[in-house]
Amino acid sequence: MKIMDSHKTTSVGDSFRVNMQVDKYRAIYYAGASGDFNPIHIDAEFGKMVGLGGAILQGLCTLGFTADAITTWVSDPGRLKKLKCRFSSPVRMGDTLTIEGTVTSIQQERAALAVLVKNQDGIEVLTKVHTEVEV
Repeated sequence: MKIMDSHKTTSVGDSFRVNMQVDKYRAIYYAGASGDFNPIHIDAEFGKMVGLGGAILQGLCTLGFTADAITTWVSDPGRLKKLKCRFSSPVRMGDTLTIEGTVTSIQQERAALAVLVKNQDGIEVLTKVHTEVEV
């Protein structure tokens, strides 16, 4: 993962962009760490059978990629104070996610970020992302 912009101080307009490749084993790794072995995540045939077109990545794994991009950019996981979203579109093994964030405001030692998480087709996989980091 490569961060495009990194700042020691945070200002309105500061931004970052990260591309993340979802490898074919990611859902299995995440299942082992989280205990989420739902077959829609680890069995492509089951995913097809239930109409998903194959296995899909756990939503919280996608959110974890987003949290990692933000905390890497601010250089400290402890500075992430709020992160919430709506899971809007499935992520598949082999997808490339682009995570982009821009500081939109700073109030009372917290910066609000506008964050977009899209797949390689430009489809937002997370929407209504609300993020705050300590500045």
